[in-house]
Amino acid sequence: MSNTAIILGAGSGTRMKSDKNKMLLEVAGKTVIERSVEAFLDLDIIDEIIVTAREEELDTYINLLNYEKVTFVIGGATRQESVKNAVETVDEADFIIIHDGARPFIKKEDIINTYAAAKEHKAAAVGVPVKDTIKIIDGDNFVVDTPERSTLFAVQTPQIFEFELYKKAMKKAQESGKDFTDDCALIEFFGEKVKMVTGDYSNIKITTPDDIALGESIVRSEEK
Repeated sequence: MSNTAIILGAGSGTRMKSDKNKMLLEVAGKTVIERSVEAFLDLDIIDEIIVTAREEELDTYINLLNYEKVTFVIGGATRQESVKNAVETVDEADFIIIHDGARPFIKKEDIINTYAAAKEHKAAAVGVPVKDTIKIIDGDNFVVDTPERSTLFAVQTPQIFEFELYKKAMKKAQESGKDFTDDCALIEFFGEKVKMVTGDYSNIKITTPDDIALGESIVRSEEK
């Protein structure tokens, strides 16, 4: 088996309200992107790690992530374009492991469990059961439906797919003019099912300033 991990690090992070890319903000003395990449470094199931970066930050990323396993590509204007740019550099792989660079607390066992599910079902993603009751509203903010909470998951990353399946799904999306913000949705659009694997609530996405403080708390908890 030959597997490639793509770590998405080219986002703008506008909700962070910082002049610095959120991937380069520090959580307990280490940048977000470093923590995200290092979670995959010593896993035997990962042969190559491709990090997407904004062009103006490429040199910074190269200096931070000076690992033999890691290569870099310039990201696109959207998530799907960034993945496409990375995919086009991969000559051959059995599975592709796509992970948000802004999720620095992914547990190794959850990566391994999601990979095992992908090997069995062709496509898998990690996520957690939704804790709150969810309401579907109309354009005027009136509730129109309440889905059964036991059927709802908040999807996270990594999301892992057979490489050839992903390439076919990506091609169909491009030909249809679709641009998905979630790779599972791309696979679903292609007509394939995605197996959901229960992960951990600590696998948060660093999005707002409050998430930095929460991340510090997660690190302290793991160190105890």
